[in-house]
Amino acid sequence: MKRLVNFLTLAICVCCPVLAQESDMNSTVKAKEVYDDYQKFRFGGYGEMAASYLDYDWNWTTANGTAKRNRGEISIPRFILAFDYKFSPKWVLSSEIEFEYGGTGAAREIEWKEENGEYETEIEKGGEVALEQFHISYLMNKHLNFRFGHMIVPVGLTNTHHEPLNFFGVYRPEGETTILPSTWHETGVALFGDLGNFDYELQLVSGLDPQAFRTENWAGKATQGAFEISNFTSPAFVARVNYNGVKAFQGLRVGASFYYDQMAKNGTKPTRNSKYKFPVTIFSADAQYKSVNNNLIARANIIYGNLEDSDALTSINNGSSNASGYPKSTVAKNAISYGGEVGYNIGSFCGKKAPKIYPFVRYEFYSPMYKMEKGGNVKVADKRLEKSLITAGLNYYALPNLVIKADYTHKIVGGGDYNSQNMASIGIAYIGWFIKK
Repeated sequence: MKRLVNFLTLAICVCCPVLAQESDMNSTVKAKEVYDDYQKFRFGGYGEMAASYLDYDWNWTTANGTAKRNRGEISIPRFILAFDYKFSPKWVLSSEIEFEYGGTGAAREIEWKEENGEYETEIEKGGEVALEQFHISYLMNKHLNFRFGHMIVPVGLTNTHHEPLNFFGVYRPEGETTILPSTWHETGVALFGDLGNFDYELQLVSGLDPQAFRTENWAGKATQGAFEISNFTSPAFVARVNYNGVKAFQGLRVGASFYYDQMAKNGTKPTRNSKYKFPVTIFSADAQYKSVNNNLIARANIIYGNLEDSDALTSINNGSSNASGYPKSTVAKNAISYGGEVGYNIGSFCGKKAPKIYPFVRYEFYSPMYKMEKGGNVKVADKRLEKSLITAGLNYYALPNLVIKADYTHKIVGGGDYNSQNMASIGIAYIGWFIKK
């Protein structure tokens, strides 16, 4: 609790004089700002490439946490294609297709050499292809608008502003993207608009799958996307509001989001959960600020999740068959993540035409097993999953929408009781609309 109080004090100090340089493909609010800059259609997207050097193994089950092992990784975390089309000034279709880590692939072949002509299906490539957004919006007026389809769930700072120019690090903040799905997208209906200095969005969308909650991720892998059809028997309610009217700091935006769902009926075999409702509640608060000169940038956020009857869910999930694909793992009652980052454009010291170069620092704390259910079978959370991260790096904007990133991260595991983890990364990212008509 002392760490949380100290962070909130820091966040208040940081978020008063800071700037958020946003570049959103499909904002959840400000309908007029999003849709008035083209006549009929637009096509674009964003992408990221990254490489890292790490000094630790992924196997964290040793007595000292992760074992020491030098290794390198290279990947394409995301490549997104976006398309918007206006049926009329009021009706707008928006879509995004996401290729994560290069997409996925399989091949069917005949194996003659060793299998005497047997048919085989082989996985040729790992990754994921997902329909991240596909919705139709009805723009009635600036105060009240409607959306129908597959959309971003605006819980947390990263989901709301998930494009790579909206965070400093080579990778998205680890804490938030561990305990929550990222990017989180569900199917349903929404209301959104502006009310004075407030932006808001209300959603009724498909809820989380209780059988997909995990020890190391909490709700991070718990969307229903593993199956072709999502249950909508017990939809989730989502609300987000942003405030932009702090007069003392023009450009400061503070936001909050709320998520609630009774998940039991969302399981693929809901009769397994018939004795329970498994209500899950998620709260988040965040702050960003845009200064006039776009030189100082900072962001801060906190997420807290609560799952009722988590011990009963653990017992049910540990009875899952291996063929189901669901994990057998202990689920915590509470999960938490908070963090902040700040950077300054040192290129501003060389004049207005100088490139933007932002040295930055980021701090995060997160735990997917923050608290266990009182009286449950598991009394103490696994401290190896509790991490504090300090990241320092540099963002160089070769173009306004093209950034080269480099950073170094030091992870303190379990309050320092286990082996620390270190990672050095470099990446490049872009975002833009290529065609507007």
